[in-house]
This record gives sequence, C-alpha cells and structure tokens, in this order.
Amino acid sequence: MARILVLYNPPANPAAFDKYYHEIHVPLAKRIPKLRSYVVSTAPPTLLAGSPIHLVADLTFDSMAEFNAALASPEGQATAADVANFADAGAAILIFEEAAV
Repeated sequence: MARILVLYNPPANPAAFDKYYHEIHVPLAKRIPKLRSYVVSTAPPTLLAGSPIHLVADLTFDSMAEFNAALASPEGQATAADVANFADAGAAILIFEEAAV
C-alpha cells in the first residue's frame, strides 16, 4: 500500500485554513482516482518532538503505481496545485510504501 502523510504547519489564520480545507480542498482531493482512504486529524496533534503541526492528512492507495497515476491525473494535479491556496505556512509531505512488520 502507498501512503501520503501531509503535515500542515500552523497557518496564520487557523479558522480560514480549516474552512477552506474542509469545504474546498477535501472535496477536490476526494475526486482523485484510486484513492483508497482519506483521513485527517480532528485537532492539532499532540507533539512529542519537532515543530508544531496544525493538521495531518493521511491518504492511501493500493500501490505506488496507482499513487503515481493518481498524482498525474487532472484531479491529482488540481489537488496538488490547490495546496498553495490555503497552506500559507507550508507543509511537509511524506510519500512511502508501507509493510506490516
């Protein structure tokens, strides 16, 4: 399974970020082909180490090949481009294949 974790930094205006994210970005991202699941944190995560995070998004695909095809799709490109519209403080994006251990 392929997973994308997006760690959004605390925005200048959290209320505006949350409104845009949930009303515009989430519906856009949910149209990405082959998206298996999409979950987000319900509140800023408790930090054990590192810099504060406002929101965590976790998207999964069945394989890295499906992820790559999804990202290349018009819906994937639109979703990626949309991040600049609301994430004024930036985000760390981690993409990886996972395996049970």
